[in-house]
Formats: sequence, C-alpha cells, structure tokens
Amino acid sequence: MNLVKQVLRRIDAFQQRVKPAAVAYGVMKKAGDDNAGLLMTNITYSAFVTVFPLLLLLVTILGLVFSSDPSIRRSILDSALAQFPLIGSELGKNIHALRRSSLIGLFVGIAGLTYGSLGLAGSCMFAMQQVWNVPGTDRPNFLKRTARSLAFLLVLGVGVGATTFLSGVGFFGLKQAAVVQVGAVVLSLLVNCALFFAAFWILTPGGIPTKALLPGALLGGIGWSILQSAGNYLVGHTLKNDSQVYGTFAVVLGLLAWLYFAARLTVYAAELNVVLHRRLWPRSLVQPPLTRADEASLAAQAEQNRRRPEQRIDVSFDDKAAGEDPGEGEGTSEAEPVRSGA
Repeated sequence: MNLVKQVLRRIDAFQQRVKPAAVAYGVMKKAGDDNAGLLMTNITYSAFVTVFPLLLLLVTILGLVFSSDPSIRRSILDSALAQFPLIGSELGKNIHALRRSSLIGLFVGIAGLTYGSLGLAGSCMFAMQQVWNVPGTDRPNFLKRTARSLAFLLVLGVGVGATTFLSGVGFFGLKQAAVVQVGAVVLSLLVNCALFFAAFWILTPGGIPTKALLPGALLGGIGWSILQSAGNYLVGHTLKNDSQVYGTFAVVLGLLAWLYFAARLTVYAAELNVVLHRRLWPRSLVQPPLTRADEASLAAQAEQNRRRPEQRIDVSFDDKAAGEDPGEGEGTSEAEPVRSGA
C-alpha cells in the first residue's frame, strides 16, 4: 500500500469514527451519488426564468387587492424584493403590473403567469424525488404534481406576508430598541425554518415521516438567514456606492449567483434529511471495502431506476479488493433497497 493510500485510510478511519464528520461526509457523498450539481443547476435555471413571472404576478395581484392603499402594496413588494439583497431594487424598477384594459385578458395573463411559475415547483419536486431515490413507479402523476406545485406557490406567498410583517416591526418607533431588533431576528429565523419545513413537507414524496424533515429545515432556515444577513451587509457597507452593481449585466449575474446559492442550500438540506433518516453514514472514503451505508445508498440508486411494477431489481456487492480471497462469511452481500411512496 503506497503512502498516499495509507494517509487516506487513516483519514477515512477518523471520519468514520467521529459522527459529525461522518454525517457531513455522508451528505457530500450522497449528493455526489445523486448528481446534485445537475439538480442545483436545474433549480437555478427554473428559478431564474420563474422569478420575473412571479414578481409580475405579485405586482398585478397587489395592484388589484390594494389599489386604494399604495403604502401596503409597496411594503409587500419591498419585502419580496428584499429576498434578493444585491439586486432587489433593480428588479423592482423593471417589474410593472399587467394593465386592466381587458378583464378577461387580465385573468388570462394571471393564469398564464401562474402556470409558468409552476416550473420552479416542478424542478424542486423532481430534486426531492431524486434525493429520496423514489422509483419511477412511485412518483406522483400530473394532477398530484400540479396540486403540490400550487401549494408550494402558496407557501411562497405566505412567506412574503410573514417577512412583510417582520419588516414592519418598529412601526411604532420601536425599531431602535435592541430587544425589538433581537426579537425580529429570532422571529425571522423561525419563519425561515418554518418555510423550509413547509416546502419540504409539500415537495417530499409521501411515506416519509414528518420528523425526518426537521434537520434539513433547520439547516435551510439558518443558512438562508445567514445569506440574507450577508447580502444586506454587503449592500450596506461594500456595494452601496458602487454604480457598477446596478448595471443590467450585473443584475443578471447577481440574480443567477443568488439563486444558485439558494438551490445549493436547499439540495444539501434535503440530502441531510435523507442521510439522517436512513442512517447513511459512515461512508467510506477509500473503497473497497464498502460500508453498510455505501451499500444502502447504491442499492437505493438502482431501485430508483425501476419503471414498471413487474420489474424487479436485485443488488449485490463483492467488496473485496482485486486479488484478495474472501474470508469466511465475507464476499458477496445483498442490500435491500429503500423504498418510499409518492
């Protein structure tokens, strides 16, 4: 065994013994098994082409509901744009409500925007199915996917309302009070965690216990709060007077980068749920041999490719290195695939 492999074996033995390190590597390994990079890219693209229809839909609905109170309309819109700290103001300048010249045309436009906005929910739902290795025969049909997508958009709307309420803290002149500021931060963190939990609950396939979604919701909520704080700090202290940030090209790049960070956070949070629920740790850094978690993850990926109820997939492993003779009780082993319903 060469020196590099010896060092890797020692590192591998250490990470398998220490639970936090084993879980962290298990999440990274599971993400690699699921081609998480492609899932993140798919979500980012869907989010990019969905952001403008969603904002246009929001502005139009706000114009209809709060036509007599522009201050409330502006407050809700500013809260939605605050989710994009670097380029939110520029987005707001380029989004205008649909005109009301034709009531039928207006409702047709709203229906079209709603349908177009379902692409983001569909991409997130597909990512959850891949992460949980749902077989093709157990995936939801068109009607179920559409219902879940609409529920996902409703969660986003509730999130905008909740953040609007929190941004209004201090309306009575209490904004400078430290207690109020700390309370607003804590409430914002709780709201973000609740939104991630609700989104996971809607998008995750059926048959998964609700409590299995909590770790990822906490990671997602905390991570999103950190991203928001970092973005606001960057705008207020670094980019405030930099006119280059407000160019069209920079808006596009900034939006793509922000959406990619959000997609990456979401996928890793979902992977954490799977790893903890199925105990997919420790994973081996140097193979062979394979750990039980390695075999379970690989078997689930094979089962995921099942497309017909009559189809049967059996997975077996021979984790001995080439040239080694399997000892007594070793050699070929079978791992039972993990199944989940839609």
